[in-house]
Amino acid sequence: MSEKKDKSDKPAKKGKGLFKMLLVGVVLVGAGGGTAFALMSAGLIGDKAQAHESGPQLVLKGASDPYAPPPPKGAAEGAELIHGDGGSRYRTAYYTFAEDFTSNLRDSDALVQLSLAASTHRDGRVLMWLKEHELAIRSRILITIADTPEEDMYLPDGKIRLQKRLTDAVNTVLTEQEGFGGVDNVYFRTFIVQ
Repeated sequence: MSEKKDKSDKPAKKGKGLFKMLLVGVVLVGAGGGTAFALMSAGLIGDKAQAHESGPQLVLKGASDPYAPPPPKGAAEGAELIHGDGGSRYRTAYYTFAEDFTSNLRDSDALVQLSLAASTHRDGRVLMWLKEHELAIRSRILITIADTPEEDMYLPDGKIRLQKRLTDAVNTVLTEQEGFGGVDNVYFRTFIVQ
C-alpha cells in the first residue's frame, strides 16, 4: 500500500511544475512591463519621446497657441494680440525678467546693471520654462556678464557679442532642464555701466 501512496504524489509534482511555469511567466511579464515603463520614463518611447524630439513648435502670426499664457490682468476680456503684416511670418512672444542684473566685469572695477527680456517664435512652453527656471537662468546670465571685458560694454559690436552670449546662456539652461532651448534673442531693456 505504501507504493500506491508514492504513486499518488505524482499529480502533486505536476501541480508544482505548473506553478513554477506560471511564476516564471509572471516574472517575465513584470520585467517586460518594467522595461517598457523605464523606456517611456526616459523619453525613449511613447508620447514623451515625440514631445522632446519636436519640442515647442513655431507659431504663425494669428494662429492659436495651446500653451499661451493667460492675458495679463487688466486686459480687456476677449482682447486679441494684433500683429503687423511685415517681418517674420511667426509670432514673437516676449518674456521680461522681473529683476535687473548687476554684475562686475572681467578684470575691471566697473559694474554693469542690465534689465533684460527674451523673445521666442515658438509656442508658450518656452515662456513657461523661462519662468520656471528663472533662478538657474539668472545665475548663468550673471556668470556670462562677469566674464565680459569692460571695453565690450562701450562698443556696439561688444554689446552684440554679449547679446549673443546671453541668448546662448539662456538656451543652454533650457536645454539642460527641458531638452530644448527655443529663445531666439535676448534684448537689453536698460544698460548702465558704472
